[in-house]
Amino acid sequence: MAKRLTLLAVAVVALGLPATARANGDPASDYLLVQKLFLPFTAKIDQTEVKRLEAVLTAADRANFPIRVAVILSPSDLGTAFSLYRKPQHYAEFLGLELAFVYRGRLLVVMPNGYGYSVKGVPDPKTTKILKPLPPPGRDATKEVVAAEAAVRKLAAASGHQLVVAQVSGGSSTRDRITIAAGATAGIALFAAVVLYRRQRRAAASA
Repeated sequence: MAKRLTLLAVAVVALGLPATARANGDPASDYLLVQKLFLPFTAKIDQTEVKRLEAVLTAADRANFPIRVAVILSPSDLGTAFSLYRKPQHYAEFLGLELAFVYRGRLLVVMPNGYGYSVKGVPDPKTTKILKPLPPPGRDATKEVVAAEAAVRKLAAASGHQLVVAQVSGGSSTRDRITIAAGATAGIALFAAVVLYRRQRRAAASA
């Protein structure tokens, strides 16, 4: 089993999933088409906190409050949209429009200086007021992940959704690795197809 997991991991890396996203304009706009969470590629992040955030997002799905989250640490996380760094609300609207042909739901953006929120690229002043009292997380990826978790919980509670979050352990079990590997395998083909479609659409628009 360990050998199979190793081979699968090598195949995923060889396909260059994060590298493809980085090379294609705004990375989060590709990644969030098939994932609920976008994280900085190169930053060191406490994986226990990442698991907690993922558990909160799963709980939000179960509570009929689906939401996707982009955690942005530096301009490089924005690719060609780097001019929107430290402009979380503007980026949330931009990213929401980029995702709208596939995903038209809630979108939360967390940057070092604050938060942005949109639905289909459209701002929601009521939700913006809910997020405004939250302190900016600062330029620390782990603190941003913790801040994203708090923000999702607050937004869900404000909408009348009580999130029941499964307990998260610090370690990574074999079952966790199998689940992650299976999910990666299932998602790669979809991700590749979506990225190809986006590239063709951008090429047609610029022709």
